[in-house]
Amino acid sequence: MRRLRKFLSEETWEFAPHERSSMPGSPATPEHPLRRRAAYGVIGVLVGLTGGLGNALVSVNLPTLQGALGLDPVQGAWLPTAYVMTSTTINLLLIKFRQQYGLRPFAMIFVALYALLTAAHLLARGIGSAIAVRAASGLAGAALSTLCSYYLMQALPAKWRLKGLVLGIGVGQCAVPLARLFSPDLLALSQWRALYFFELGLGLLSLAAVSWLRLPPSQRQPAFAPLDFVTFALLGTAVALVVGVLGVGRYVWWTQAAWVGWALIAAIPLTALAVLIEHHRANPLLNTRWLGSADILRFVVVTTMARIVLSEQSFAAIGLLNTLGQTNDELQTLFVIISLASLAGVVASAITLDVDRLGQPIMLAIGLVAVAAYADSLSTNLTRAPQMYLTQAAIAFSGTFFLGPALLFGMTRALPQGAGHVITFMALFGIVNGIGGLAGAAALGTFQIEREKAHSAAIVQTLEATDPMVIQRMAVGGGAVGRVLADPSLRSAEGAALLSQNATREANVLAYNDVFRLISLLAALTTAYLGFLLVRQQLRIRRAARIGQTA
Repeated sequence: MRRLRKFLSEETWEFAPHERSSMPGSPATPEHPLRRRAAYGVIGVLVGLTGGLGNALVSVNLPTLQGALGLDPVQGAWLPTAYVMTSTTINLLLIKFRQQYGLRPFAMIFVALYALLTAAHLLARGIGSAIAVRAASGLAGAALSTLCSYYLMQALPAKWRLKGLVLGIGVGQCAVPLARLFSPDLLALSQWRALYFFELGLGLLSLAAVSWLRLPPSQRQPAFAPLDFVTFALLGTAVALVVGVLGVGRYVWWTQAAWVGWALIAAIPLTALAVLIEHHRANPLLNTRWLGSADILRFVVVTTMARIVLSEQSFAAIGLLNTLGQTNDELQTLFVIISLASLAGVVASAITLDVDRLGQPIMLAIGLVAVAAYADSLSTNLTRAPQMYLTQAAIAFSGTFFLGPALLFGMTRALPQGAGHVITFMALFGIVNGIGGLAGAAALGTFQIEREKAHSAAIVQTLEATDPMVIQRMAVGGGAVGRVLADPSLRSAEGAALLSQNATREANVLAYNDVFRLISLLAALTTAYLGFLLVRQQLRIRRAARIGQTA
């Protein structure tokens, strides 16, 4: 026990005043030799990809996992949803954990927990145990994202530490295209178990790396209060209910499952009670007055819209290509391009970072999505991955390019107010990104289903059994199976079935085009709103300057 306590304890390190951390729970920022900075950078990327791949490998391989565990689509949807249910709000407690106990225990406990839970996936057989393990993994995965940022901040010189924060938040976003890229090879090795063995290997490597090279110690102070856990329980439960509805609602269908309505109803008083408690606390876990300020409300609106329109890639584009018969094996080149574009977005965001101009890169990113989504809305049943290389590269670039400025927009407003505001913003950032991503997939998925039904009905109405073109298409379809079906009635039935499949495919293509157009419209409106805010800000600055000159 004494050795374990010594292993988890912080090192004694004397820092100059300018090297001390800006707030308790964050690492100090001393100057490191080049070799140590390089090691911090490698470990940061390793830890960030480990945390990001934890959910990405499951999300992009759901059909395989469903088959291996004997799950239906609704049960399968709970696996990635359970991860998001816990990872969105855990930062409320993780920040205070670092402040009270230090970075060393935080790093070792949560990286070890992540590796242990990954090993537990290999033992999960039923749906209950699989969901429980995924939920617990969400808690540990959120900690790895924070460690990634801290390690990358140590890898850069002091004047570029904010760029390290941007790189850290972006590394995890590159995990989804990477998971799509090499998942087929992993599945070919040992089916679904290979995914978890690979994740376990990354977890153990991260544990070894974090054990070998420590982060500089942080300042510590008593942080937890009893009411913190009450607020977390109330708000965490409310957010988990909303996430559950958004993640699974379109699979059970919104109006046909009673629990969907009851979950949303229960979330309202739970949230209200948490806000009421925090509003009247002397040292709140969540600063409700600051959350209600105009800047933060605008941040929530813009970031939520950004997460919704960025679902174009993960849901709409990949969904359309799968509908047209393209599998992951045929999309490898596309995934390479998306991965490179995502990496380029992270690097470009860090290089061009300017804390005085955080709105412009966000507006540029969402504007690119508007243009790319409109181009994708011209798809036909002949569209294949090469026709989407440019548009999907633009969207992948935008997805990682906007995150850093969005994070710093809130951080630059929270840091001057103190640690309490930082906790509030980090919790808000996690909730908005988690719920925004799920809301995008839920809204776009629901819209696509409704439009597919409408287009199917319209197409079927035009198919008359006496129409010579319809008769010819059925004959052609029946002739394709003439060598194996000698009975004319069976050939005719097969021709009708093939015609029905073609009609369904066309309806789906038209529905996805409607989704692309909706995304383009939402992105254009969000871009216009950001442009309005930036113009208004410039006018206010000029007005204030004129008043100052006349005074």
